[in-house]
Amino acid sequence: MLLEHIQSPADVKKLSLAEMNTLAEDIRTLLIEKLSRHGGHCGPNLGMVEATIALHYVFDSPRDKIVFDVSHQSYPHKMLTGRVAAFLSESHYDDVSGYSEPSESEHDFFVIGHTSTSVSLAGGLAKGRDLRGETGNVIAVIGDGSLSGGEALEGLDWAAELNSNFIIVVNDNQMSIAENHGGLYENLAELRRSHGCCENNLFRAMGLDYVYVDKGNDLSSLIEAFRKVKDTNHPVVVHINTLKGKGYAPAEEDKETWHWTMPFEISTGALKQKNIGEDYNSLTAAHLLQRMKDDKTVCAITAGTPGIWGWTPSRRQEAGKQFVDVGIAEEHAVALASGMAKAGGKPVFGVCSSFLQRAYDQVSQDLCINDNPATLLVLWGSLTSMTDVTHLCHFDIPLLSGIPNLVFLAPTNREEYLAMLDWSLAYDRHPVAIRVPVGEPRSATRPVPTDFSELNKSELVSRGKDVAILGLGNFFALGEQVSSALKDRGIEATLINPRFISGLDESLLDSLVSDHRLVVTLEDGALEGGYGEKVARHFGPTSVKTLCFGARKEFVDRYAPADFFAANHLTVPQIVEDILQSLGGF
Repeated sequence: MLLEHIQSPADVKKLSLAEMNTLAEDIRTLLIEKLSRHGGHCGPNLGMVEATIALHYVFDSPRDKIVFDVSHQSYPHKMLTGRVAAFLSESHYDDVSGYSEPSESEHDFFVIGHTSTSVSLAGGLAKGRDLRGETGNVIAVIGDGSLSGGEALEGLDWAAELNSNFIIVVNDNQMSIAENHGGLYENLAELRRSHGCCENNLFRAMGLDYVYVDKGNDLSSLIEAFRKVKDTNHPVVVHINTLKGKGYAPAEEDKETWHWTMPFEISTGALKQKNIGEDYNSLTAAHLLQRMKDDKTVCAITAGTPGIWGWTPSRRQEAGKQFVDVGIAEEHAVALASGMAKAGGKPVFGVCSSFLQRAYDQVSQDLCINDNPATLLVLWGSLTSMTDVTHLCHFDIPLLSGIPNLVFLAPTNREEYLAMLDWSLAYDRHPVAIRVPVGEPRSATRPVPTDFSELNKSELVSRGKDVAILGLGNFFALGEQVSSALKDRGIEATLINPRFISGLDESLLDSLVSDHRLVVTLEDGALEGGYGEKVARHFGPTSVKTLCFGARKEFVDRYAPADFFAANHLTVPQIVEDILQSLGGF
């Protein structure tokens, strides 16, 4: 295999065009093999093979700096920059991350896992180069789907002012994760139809030079275009027309499903691990679809990620105009939801915990200051949902719980979640965020209310003494386990389901002071700034101690949840031991 002999971009430069085409075949073979066993981003990487080879053939990395947007299309880049061993041997698959990572290679410049960032980051590299009086090419690689993000448009708008070498490669495969949405995509289509010659040109309108490559998976066409712009003295866009999933028929035919994949059978594309059944994602979409049929003012909003909360193509089609995809634009989605709520609509914006960070200002300013009753569904908020450092879902509790007017709920089971969702659609006093549970849906074992208008009212599940356990949302089940373990040690603990993250049931907490020595909080997220600190602050003036359990403040990458829980004292034996020590060996 030719690829085994490529240790750096210098080796790529020695190849003939025929050999580079063979190299492209090798890369695709290894990509498909690794992904079939390990899972990962499939379609984006398969579509970028030739462009990556051409970039390294023409430019001189790392002196010439290549910045990949999102960087989930950087696997071929890793293969060509000394990391091919992580694709050749299954025992080394996890030696590299799924994103660009400076600690791995001098050819990577940023840890990048969120979208629409490369133009701004690369623009900063170019400006820094100019300030130091240095030379060299700076190349930003960005997918067409990422262009719908505000940061990408801000970066493009500024780029012309750089007035020096800056090359922006727009990888146009006509897809985001799902299909593209937004008016700028009609211009991209017009540019493709006219081979880049139409008068209406988004990039030229922003003051940028422009080169179009119709055959974006053809090495000779790409090399010619990149040679043309190398060492340019002004900002230029190279617009390449590529095929997402190229070289693997299932990925070419179903681009949305194959954006990211679990391990699969290469011959058929069938997943090796079958669907284990209903999850909260599909449960949410199916439930909202029924609400839409009953109420035409209900509208689901996604920011380019419909699949993460169950909105399959068929469900989107069934919902029709009651489903809105704004593209990779969480900021717009939140402000849009606020406006819809103001106009009498019932918007529900479903967003991954990690991605909601991009819209903090809109949640605070556009939504909560205006106190408009939109619903935010915070998806995958958990220490266990995603473990890549760029996608950690640890921080939404501290992020949201301190914003005035926002009612932030933490359901513990299927029925409680759906009751809270239905209530939020009817509630008209404040915006509501719901931290959607993770894992296999649990059924309620106790009656579930349908009205949560008495804000901050907790559920007292069982009354004991000495120790009270507040198990928030996903960690209520952990609270049950700890309570049971304490019972085996002769301690009948009080167990509470807080339900509300954004406030405390002060009367219930005050009632614990008379016969409890210790209050324990359990939250499935970052500890600092979280729910437990609110509780600890409440009991500060009293004789009641508090123990708060959650994750310490740090960025962690690709951890095993069991090891992570043990490191953060989140296992049942550790929690019980900490409780007993705090009680003085009860």
